[in-house]
Amino acid sequence: MNNYYIYPNMYIENNQLKKYLSIWLVSMFWIIALMIIVGGLTRLTDSGLSITTWELFVGFLPPMNPEEWQNYFNLYKEIPEYKIQNYSMTLSEFKIIFWWEWAHRFLGRLIGISFLLPLIYFTFKLNFKKLTALYLIFFLICFQGFLGWYMVSSGLVDRIDVSHYRLSIHLLMAFIILSLIYWNYLKLKNLNISREINNYLTFFFVFLIFFQIVIGAFVSGMDAGQIYNSWPLMGNNYFPDDNEIKNLFNINAFNDPSLVQFIHRNLAYLILFVYLIIFFQVYYNKLNNSKVSINVIGFLLILQIVLGILTILNGAQIYIASMHQISSIFLVTSSIYLLFINRKTSLQL
Repeated sequence: MNNYYIYPNMYIENNQLKKYLSIWLVSMFWIIALMIIVGGLTRLTDSGLSITTWELFVGFLPPMNPEEWQNYFNLYKEIPEYKIQNYSMTLSEFKIIFWWEWAHRFLGRLIGISFLLPLIYFTFKLNFKKLTALYLIFFLICFQGFLGWYMVSSGLVDRIDVSHYRLSIHLLMAFIILSLIYWNYLKLKNLNISREINNYLTFFFVFLIFFQIVIGAFVSGMDAGQIYNSWPLMGNNYFPDDNEIKNLFNINAFNDPSLVQFIHRNLAYLILFVYLIIFFQVYYNKLNNSKVSINVIGFLLILQIVLGILTILNGAQIYIASMHQISSIFLVTSSIYLLFINRKTSLQL
């Protein structure tokens, strides 16, 4: 099997092509990771609504003269965020938030081009059937562009920020795309499949992490990290002082900043608990092939929890909150790796 590479039910007898595929997927992984980081900073700096139009091709270039800058600024002045919150903003201050959003959109366009052109090349070298999974990823990348505008549009009419539901869908899709790219990269590496850990348990662990990403987006979207800046208590109690436990089971719980922060905190504890179950399973049963992976996940999980606590204690300070999001990328990646090496052969993504 040294000269063959299995790709969804197909064989590729070309080590050079396999190398090119690997380099391409790794490059896409890091560009998308950068996109997630810049997207987080765009949100943390309240820059996401600075560009109020969606110009797929024209918007590729930034404003090139004072007239174009003034035009963008005038468009921004028409939305509620400027009228209610940033009415005293100058053009110089506007340029700061503009560049964050422009960079975020530029990376989105770069990802689309950087994925499509090599995909066409590999289609000629192989065929469409061999690259079905990668075409699916490309479709999700295009859909992600739509989700980005769908999210931004929610903050242009009746509110001064975007919908936290749309924000969470946009962020979740970014992590799904990142994970699928990493999964397909791992399939290129001919790794040994250990199948040592219960597959359902690792899948549940990964599911909890993705659910935590959604709740984290809720926290960010509602600025819920700027309240109850204490730990382990929320105010004077474990449960937020301004709420009642019965409200936690109300359908509107995800619209309440203090309840969302409470859920985010306790979901982290649940993830840690499930991790410890897997950890003890690995070491008690001497599952040597999974030890390195579970140790890396443990380090990243503790780091993520510590950064989360620091984010709360510092009122969601930009740099700490950004580090919290960056570490989540590595936590997700390491968890996907654990799932991959313990997957059933029928689990093809």
